[in-house]
Amino acid sequence: MLQLQPSDRDWVRHQLQRGCVHVFDRHMASTYLRPVLCTLDTTAGEVAAPPPPTLYVQLHGETTRRLEADEKPLQIQNDYLFQLGFGELWRVQEEGMDSEIGCLIRFYAGKPHSIGSSERIQLSGMYNVRKGKMQLPVNRWTRRQVILCGTCLIVSSVKDSLTGKMHVLPLIGGKVEEVKKHQHCLAFSSSGPQSQTYYICFDTFTEYLRWLRQVSKVASQRISSVDLSCCSLEHLPANLFYSQDLTHLNLKQNFLRQNPSLPTLKSLNLSNNHLGDFPLAVCNIPTLAELNVSCNALQTVPAAVGVMHNLQTFLLDGNFLQTLPAELENIHQLSYLGLSFNEFTDIPEVLEKLTAVDKLCMSGNCMETLRLQALRKMPHIKHVDLRLNLIRKLIADEVDFLPHVTQLDLRDNKLGDLDAMVFNNIEVLHCERNQLVTLNICGYFLKALYASSNELVQLDVYPVPNYLSYMDVSRNRLENVPEWVCEGRKLEVLDIVLKIHSLRKLLAGHNQLTRLPERLERTSVEVLDVQHNQLLELPPNLLMKADSLRFLNASANKLETLPPATLSEETNSILQELYLTNNNLTDKCVHLLTGHPHLKILHMAYNRLQSFPASKMAKLEELEEIDISGNKLKAIPTTIMNCRRMHTVIAHSNCIEVFPEVMQLPEIKCVDLSCNELSEVTLPENLPPKLQELDLTGNPRLALDHKTLDNIRCFKIDQPSAGDASGAPAVWSHGYTEASGVKNKLCVAALSVNNFCDNREALYGVFDGDRNVEVPYLLQCTMSDILAEELQKTKNEEEYMVNTFIVMQRKLGTAGQKLGGAAVLCHIKHDPVDPGGPFTLTSANVGKCQTVLCRNGKPLPLSRSYLMSSEEELKRIKRHKAIITEDGKVNGVTESTRILGYTFLHPSVVPRPHVQSVPLTPQDEFFILGSKGLWDSLSIEEAVGAVRNVPDALAAAKKLCTLAQSYGCHDSISAVVVQLSVTEDSFCCCELSAGGAPPPSPGIFPPSVSMVIKDRPADGLGVPSSSSGMASEISSELSTSEMSSEVGSTASDEPPGALAESGPAYPSEPRCTLHPVCLSNSFQRQLSSATFSSAFSDNGLDSDDEEPIEGVFSNGSRVEVEVDIHCGRAKEKQQHLLQVPAEASDEGIVISANEDESGLPRKADLATVGTMGRRRANGSVAPQERSHNVIEVATDAPLRKPGGYFAAPAQPDPDDQFIIPPELEEEVKEIMKHHQQQQPPPQLHLQQPQRQCPVDQLPDYCDTPL
Repeated sequence: MLQLQPSDRDWVRHQLQRGCVHVFDRHMASTYLRPVLCTLDTTAGEVAAPPPPTLYVQLHGETTRRLEADEKPLQIQNDYLFQLGFGELWRVQEEGMDSEIGCLIRFYAGKPHSIGSSERIQLSGMYNVRKGKMQLPVNRWTRRQVILCGTCLIVSSVKDSLTGKMHVLPLIGGKVEEVKKHQHCLAFSSSGPQSQTYYICFDTFTEYLRWLRQVSKVASQRISSVDLSCCSLEHLPANLFYSQDLTHLNLKQNFLRQNPSLPTLKSLNLSNNHLGDFPLAVCNIPTLAELNVSCNALQTVPAAVGVMHNLQTFLLDGNFLQTLPAELENIHQLSYLGLSFNEFTDIPEVLEKLTAVDKLCMSGNCMETLRLQALRKMPHIKHVDLRLNLIRKLIADEVDFLPHVTQLDLRDNKLGDLDAMVFNNIEVLHCERNQLVTLNICGYFLKALYASSNELVQLDVYPVPNYLSYMDVSRNRLENVPEWVCEGRKLEVLDIVLKIHSLRKLLAGHNQLTRLPERLERTSVEVLDVQHNQLLELPPNLLMKADSLRFLNASANKLETLPPATLSEETNSILQELYLTNNNLTDKCVHLLTGHPHLKILHMAYNRLQSFPASKMAKLEELEEIDISGNKLKAIPTTIMNCRRMHTVIAHSNCIEVFPEVMQLPEIKCVDLSCNELSEVTLPENLPPKLQELDLTGNPRLALDHKTLDNIRCFKIDQPSAGDASGAPAVWSHGYTEASGVKNKLCVAALSVNNFCDNREALYGVFDGDRNVEVPYLLQCTMSDILAEELQKTKNEEEYMVNTFIVMQRKLGTAGQKLGGAAVLCHIKHDPVDPGGPFTLTSANVGKCQTVLCRNGKPLPLSRSYLMSSEEELKRIKRHKAIITEDGKVNGVTESTRILGYTFLHPSVVPRPHVQSVPLTPQDEFFILGSKGLWDSLSIEEAVGAVRNVPDALAAAKKLCTLAQSYGCHDSISAVVVQLSVTEDSFCCCELSAGGAPPPSPGIFPPSVSMVIKDRPADGLGVPSSSSGMASEISSELSTSEMSSEVGSTASDEPPGALAESGPAYPSEPRCTLHPVCLSNSFQRQLSSATFSSAFSDNGLDSDDEEPIEGVFSNGSRVEVEVDIHCGRAKEKQQHLLQVPAEASDEGIVISANEDESGLPRKADLATVGTMGRRRANGSVAPQERSHNVIEVATDAPLRKPGGYFAAPAQPDPDDQFIIPPELEEEVKEIMKHHQQQQPPPQLHLQQPQRQCPVDQLPDYCDTPL
C-alpha cells in the first residue's frame, strides 16, 4: 500500500477543490491500493491507471458500479461523505485522504476479481472429466472446461475452449457422490430415467470441497432457481441461458442494463437495480407469475403490463408512483399488489376491477384522508394496510357498514378519534402510535385489539367481544378498566362480560387505573400486565380463581398487600412469573407466595421487606430467578438451598451482612449482592460450574482473596486503592451497571473516563448492539480516542461530536458493513475561550441510547430517538425509498434511522448524531445515560424520579437496571449515572507567575475529607507523571476501590499526572486544584462550602457569641459555613503567613480535622469525591445536607479503617485543629464583614489573601484566613 506523502497532503490542503481517492489496482492484491491526487473536475478516465481500464466504485462493501468515463470520482466521494453527515468541505477533504475510508467507499481500476460471475455466481475451471460408467474402458479422462452455472453443470466439448457444443447436466433432484478410487474425485448425476453421470477429478482438496458443498446445495433444491443478487451485474452471464429449465431468477441489487427475457421464467426479482424506467422486456415473458420491481425509482407503470395474464404477484413498492394504468385490470389472476412507499394520495380506482386482490398494501404513502366509499367499491378487499400515512380522519360518505374488511392497520398516522363501528366484521385492529383520545369498535368478531401509545381516555367496544383473545391498551390515559371488560359497579355488565372466555392476554399497563374488577371467577386470562397504574390492591379473588393465570406484572403501583392464592393447603395456581417491583409490600405478603408452588420468576425489588422467612422460601422449590433488591433485608434465608433450579439471585441495595449459601446451588449463574454490608465471603473450594457473574461491588468492608475467582467470567469487586489521588475537583462522580439479555449475551458496553484529556474534562458513553456484541466493544475501545483527536481539530461542540461519530463509522471497518449499534456520548468540559466560565455538558446520540439531565428535580432530555415516529426522519426515509416492514424496521434490519454501522442501508440509515450542549448549573443534580432496553421500559420522568433520592451513583444505576428488568425488558441493559456537584462560583484564577511556589489553597471537598499540601520540588512545576507524586492530591473516605471498580461508582479523582522530581517543564506558578496546568490569566469559578466544628458549643458558636453568624449553618456539633475559596495573584510581594498554634483556644473559630488513628505523620494530600453525601456502610451515601459541598480541613490525612471508610471524631483533638488566635480574630471578623456586605445572605464569602512561600521551605500545613 502506497502512503500519501506529506507534500501530497500539503498540495491537497492548498485548495478545497482538490482531494485524494484511493484506487485498488486490478492486478494487485486486495490489500494494495494507491492514492491518486485529483480535483473535483478530474474524470474517471483520468484516474484509472494506464493502460486505461474502467474505473469502478464500491460502497460499503456491497455492489460495485462501473463509472462512466465522464463521471468525477472525487465529487462522488465528497457527496458520499456529506451524506454521512460531515458539514465542512475541509473536513471531507481530510477524511478522503485517510486510507481506511475504503470500508465505506473505494475505487477499483478494473472490475475486482472478488465479485462477478467468476466466483460469486458460479464455479469454473479446467479439470479431468470422464463421462459414463467408470467400468467401461472406452470412456477416458480428458481435460475440459467445467462450469457450475445456476442449476446446471456445463462441460465443454472442445478442449480448453468454451466454443462448440456444451454438454448441460441438470442438477435439480440429482446427486453428487465421492469417488473413493480416485483422489479428489466427484460423480455428478442428473435425476430421472435418462440420467447421466460425469466424473470430475479436481487438482486440490480445497477445490474438491468447494464443488462438493456448492453442488450439494443445488441438487437438494426443489425448484430450478438461481440467485444472482448483489453481484454487480450489468449484463446477464451468457452461461445462464444454457439452463433451459430455469424458472426462478433473483437479480436483486445489481446494475442491469439488459432486460432479461427467459421464456421459462415464473419468478423474476429485479428490485434495487436503479432502472428508472419500467423494463418492457419482462412483459414478453408469458409464464411470469411473480414480478418484483421495487425500489427502482419508477415514475410510471406502462400499459403493456396488461398482457402478463399469468401474473399473480406484482411488487411495486418503494417507487415514485402516483397512478396506475387502467390496463392493469386485464391481469385477472393478480392476487397481490404491493404499492407501499409510493406517492399515492388516494386508493387507485383500478383496484375495484382486480377482484382477486384481497389485501390493500399502501403503507408509507401520502394519504391524508381515508374515504370509506372507495373501500365500499372493493368488496374483495379483506385486509387493509395503511401504516405510516398522514391520515387524520375517516370520511364515511353515507357508508353504513363495510362487512368485508376483517383486518385494519392504521398504525403511525395522525388520527385523533377513530369510530370503527362501520367495520362490523373487524377481527384485528391496529391503531398504535396515533393521537387517539376516543376509540369505538364493533365487537362481534373482534379477536385482537392493538391500541397502545395513544392518549385514550375512552374505549368503547359494542357488543361485548366474545372472541377477544388479545388486547393491548398500554401507555394511554385510561382511569378505569373499560366497562365492557369488567366494571364492578354495574352487575349487568359483569354478567355479560363473564362470557368473554377467550381473552388470553390483557395488557393495560402505563395508564391511570385505580382499581380492577373484583369478580373474575371464570376468566381465562393467561397474561395480565397492569404495571404503572395507581392500584392500591388487586381483586381479592384474582389469584384464587384465575386458574389459567401464569404471568402477572403489577409493578410500579401502590400495592400494600397481595390477594391469597388459596384458603387451604391445596392450591390450583399455575402462576410462573410474578413481578411486584416498586410497590409498598411488607413482610406480611411473603407467606402468601407459598400458594404458588410453580413460581419460577419472582421480582419484589424496591418494596418494604425487612425479612424473608426461611420456611416460606423453602416452599418455592421451582424458583429459578429472584430479585429482592432495594429492600431492608439483613439476610437471605439458608433455605434457598431448597431451590435447586435457582440460577439468578439479585439482592443488591439491602443491608445483607452474611454471604448467602447460594454457591451450593448447582444451577447458579448470576449472583448480585452489591451495595450491601458484607464484610467477608465464604466460598467453597470448587465454585459452581455454571457461575458466570458474581457482583460484590459497593461493600466497603469486604476483603476477599480467592484464587478460583479468575474462572468467573464476570467477577466484580471494588479494586484496591491506588494510593495517590488527583487534584481534580469533585464536580462529578459516576456509577454504572450492565445486565445481559436473551441467550445470556451482553450486547451493551459502557465508557467512563473521569479525567478525559486532562482533569478538567470527563467522558461517558453507553453503546448498544441490540443482538451483536462486536460493535459495542469496538465503540467502547475506540470512541474516546477519536473524540480526543477531533478536539484538536475544532472546539465547536456540534462539529467535534458529529465528526467523532462519522469517523467511528469508518473505524468500524468491515464489521460496520453488516452490523450496527446505538451510542450516546456525554462530554463535560470548560470553554477553552473562557476557562473561567461554567462547565458545559455536550451529549450526542444515535439510535435509542439516550441521556437525560436532572435539573431542579425535573428531567431535561439531551437526546433524541430517530425512529419512524419522527416526521422529519420518516420523510427522509421515504425520500430514499427504503421499505419499513411491519415490525417498524428499515428494510427489516433496524428501527433507528440514525445509527452507527449498517452501512449497507446507506443512505436511509446514517451515523450523524443529535447533538445538544447545555451549561451546567448548581441546579443540575445528575444525568443518566441508558441503552435501548432502559428507555423502552422507563420514561425519562420515571428514571429521574427513581434515582433522585439515591445518593450513591452505583446504587442508582443498579436501581434503574432492576426496574427495567421488572418492567419487562429482556434485552441487554446498560445504565450510567453521573452525579454532579456544580457550584455557583465555580472558578479559578490560576495565573502564570515569574517565580515562587504556588501557595496552599483550599479546594472543594466533601464531608470527612482531609486536605493538606504535599512537598513540592523547589525548581518549579514539572511534567505531570503518575509515578512522581502529586502537586495537590485529594483523598477521601471513599477509596478508589469503592469508586473505581468495573461496575462501581468512580469519582473524578483519578490522577491526571504529578510533579516531576527534576527537570521543570513549566515555571513555578500558582495553581488551584481545578487546573493543575493553566494558561495565563485563566479564570475558573468554583463555589464550595466548608464544615467548621467548634470544640466548645453544640450550636457551632463560641460561648461569647450571642447571635449566629450570618451564612453559618448549625448542624449539631458541626458548623457549616458557605465560603468562597479561590486563588488570585498576590498584590504584594511580601505578606505574613498565618501562624497556627497547636493548642486550642477559648476564643476564635476551631477548624476540625479527621482523627488520624495511628498518630503517625503522613504526607499530606488532597482528595475529592462526589459530593452528593456521605457513604454509608451498605455502599449508599447519606443524603446531602443544606450545602452543596461540605469540607473539613485537616493537618494529616486519616488512615483507612478496616471498615473501608473514615469516621470523624466525636470531639476534635487539640493537636488536630487549626485555631485562630485571639490577636487575629479581629482581622478575621473584618474579612467576614467585608464579604457579608458584598454577598447576600446566607452565603459568606471569605477572600483568601495571597501568600508568598519560600521556594526552599514549603509549608506542610493548610492555612486559612480564619
